[in-house]
Amino acid sequence: MSPAEAVAARRPTPLWTFGLLRNELAVTFRRWRTVALLGVLAAVPVLVGVAVKIETRGGSSAGGRGGGGAGPAFIAQITNNGLFLVFTALAATLPFFLPMAVGVVAGDAIAGEAGTGTLRYLLVAPAGRTRLLLTKYATVMAFCLAATFVVAASALLVGSLLFPLGDLTTISGTRIGFADGLARALLIALVVAASLVGVAALGLFVSTLTGSGIAAMATTIGLLITVQILDQIPQLHALQPYFFSHYWLSFADLMRDPVYWDDLVKNLGLQALYAAVFGSAAWARFTAKDITA
Repeated sequence: MSPAEAVAARRPTPLWTFGLLRNELAVTFRRWRTVALLGVLAAVPVLVGVAVKIETRGGSSAGGRGGGGAGPAFIAQITNNGLFLVFTALAATLPFFLPMAVGVVAGDAIAGEAGTGTLRYLLVAPAGRTRLLLTKYATVMAFCLAATFVVAASALLVGSLLFPLGDLTTISGTRIGFADGLARALLIALVVAASLVGVAALGLFVSTLTGSGIAAMATTIGLLITVQILDQIPQLHALQPYFFSHYWLSFADLMRDPVYWDDLVKNLGLQALYAAVFGSAAWARFTAKDITA
C-alpha cells in the first residue's frame, strides 16, 4: 500500500476531530508493535504472581524480604490477598516498562509518519497541524490508559486465580472491605496513567524534531533512563522534586487510611506542568516545521 493509499484509508470523516481520532486509535492499536507492548505488560503480573506462588510453596515467606518502598510493602501482602498483586504489578512496571512503552508510541507518533512518507498526505486532509498534533497526543494518552489497565486487569485476574481475595489491610494498618480495595485499585490505575502524561508530552515533542521514528523512540527512552538515574543521585536532591519521575510511586499513598494527598497532588501538578511545557514546544515546532515527507 502506498503512503497516499494508507492515508486515504484513515482520512477523517466530516466530523473531522472525532473521525480523525477514531482512525488514529484504530491504526495505533492494530499495529503489531502496540499489541506486543501490551502483551509484555500483561505478562509482568503473571511472572510476579507465579514467582510469589512458587516461593510460598517452597516454604519461604514473600514478606521476609520486606523493606522500604511501595513494591516490598505490597508484595509482602500478595499471599494474603490477591488484590495486592495489582498494586505490586503497577509498582513494578511504572519505573520502566510502562513509560518505555509510552515512549515508543509517543516517539513514533509524528516521526513515524514522516519516516514512512505519510505525514505530508495526512496534512492534506482538512484536519490541520494543530488538530493533528492534538489527535496524536490524545491517542498516546489513550495508550497510557490502555497500558495501565492491561497491567491492572492482568494482575487482578492472576491474583484471583492464585491467591485468596477479601478484606485487606492498608499501609496504615486499618482494615477495609474488598469493594473499597477494588475501588482504590481502580483509582490507583487512573493515577498511574496520569503519571505518564509528562512522558507522553516529552515523547511527542522529540517526535517533532526528527523524521526517524526509531531515533525519536530511542531518544525518548534514553531521556527517561537518564532522568531516573539522576533521580537516584543524592547530590541532586534539590533538583529531584522537579523530575517527572520523582513522585511516580506516590500512588501508594492511596492505600493509606486516611489517604495522604500531598505527594499525589505534587505528582499530578508536575505531570500537568510537563504536559504544558513540552506540549507547547511540540506545537511550536510542528506548526513551523517544513514538512517534506
